[in-house]
Amino acid sequence: MFDQLSGRLQGVFDKLNSRGLLTESDVDAALREVRLALLEADVALPVVKRLINQVKEQAVGEKLLKSVKPGEQVIKLVHDAIVDVLGAGRDLELSGGKPAVIVMMGLQGSGKTTTAGKIAKRLKEKEGKSVFLASLDIYRPAAREQLQTLAERTGVDSLSIENETPEQITKRALKEAAAAGHDVLILDTAGRLELDDALMSELKNVVDIANPSEKILVADALSGQVAAKVAQSFHESIGVTGITLTRIDGDGRGGAAFSMREVTGQPVLFLGAGEGLDALELFDPDRIANRILGMGDVVALVEKMQGAMEGEEDDMLSLQEKMFSGKFDLNDLKKQMKMMRRMGSMKGLLKMMPGVGKMMKGLDASKLDDKIVIHQMAIIDSMTHLERKNPQVMNARRRARVAKGAGLQVSDVNKLLKNFEKMQKMMKQMQKMGGMGAMMQQMQNGGGNPFK
Repeated sequence: MFDQLSGRLQGVFDKLNSRGLLTESDVDAALREVRLALLEADVALPVVKRLINQVKEQAVGEKLLKSVKPGEQVIKLVHDAIVDVLGAGRDLELSGGKPAVIVMMGLQGSGKTTTAGKIAKRLKEKEGKSVFLASLDIYRPAAREQLQTLAERTGVDSLSIENETPEQITKRALKEAAAAGHDVLILDTAGRLELDDALMSELKNVVDIANPSEKILVADALSGQVAAKVAQSFHESIGVTGITLTRIDGDGRGGAAFSMREVTGQPVLFLGAGEGLDALELFDPDRIANRILGMGDVVALVEKMQGAMEGEEDDMLSLQEKMFSGKFDLNDLKKQMKMMRRMGSMKGLLKMMPGVGKMMKGLDASKLDDKIVIHQMAIIDSMTHLERKNPQVMNARRRARVAKGAGLQVSDVNKLLKNFEKMQKMMKQMQKMGGMGAMMQQMQNGGGNPFK
């Protein structure tokens, strides 16, 4: 979501870092570029003014201009200003009665229902809460059935479907959630294609009945400035307590996060990327600022790795043992690929590594295509048990058969086998050199990357 903004800002800071001492005019010129970058990213004008003024107040002092690395100092000031504008993140507030009630609201298509399922999964698995889901959307075809399906996938209870008004559904959901002893009740309200009085009147009635501890506005990050107007309308009419931005993995320009926070004064709670029920992360302004400025997000990367390997730690240890013992085969390679796919796109993962964003600017995007991994898994699936265990038996006839079975070219099969052979050679080198640490040291000292 922040790619465009990140690219523009990195260009500005590269110019600053190429200079020695900075003059006040250098800083002014850089901040003009930062201002344009923020406006192009759909950040609301009042937010841009606030951020730029905050940086400028601290960036023109003698101490900064004469510091050893003034360009880096300006970057730090912009980073701190972004964190300040985005505001402090927080987790859900679930105090009060039992069940604590969360009302999900927003326009149709914003991702409310999927987000309700994601939050339910998070509360159940990370906090051990008993969650009850109820859909109040009596207008969108199969909306209530969709929430029931999500509840089944998540392993939480949901309200049965009856012919009732949203207000009646709310009362029944409260009664059944309390009777069953659930900790949290999530009410998924109806959306509209646009804001209207009927929507707001219905929401007010539901909120009055439910007395929720959280009123979460769900908005599509791709909607840009429209998201800010939507947020303002919902906040003035209902009173938003927190925001969730969906589709942050899309090509939106990032301004919605800044603008919605500013117009409501309420925090962004979660960011959603993708339809998977695990694709929800707690909003952290410091980590978002790091991403925007190309500094990576190591914490998010580690969390993704932990999530991908959850429950499969024994498999990971077994794979490591096989790698070091020389018994690693194509079945094991496929297991590794499946774990990587659960972590998300290759491009997204690389961007979380500090310093990699800048390196990726001139990189051929096709080399990071996640379809390559899918194709490689299809090739392995088309092999016999013998071929996976002993790739050296793959003669021309076998390669042609496997390529046909996978719906790919023989050259694709050849490439996979060649890369696997390189991996085996690298693992043998690691054994001789004393492990992964020594191998990395050799690569840093110019020994080369065996995967190239």
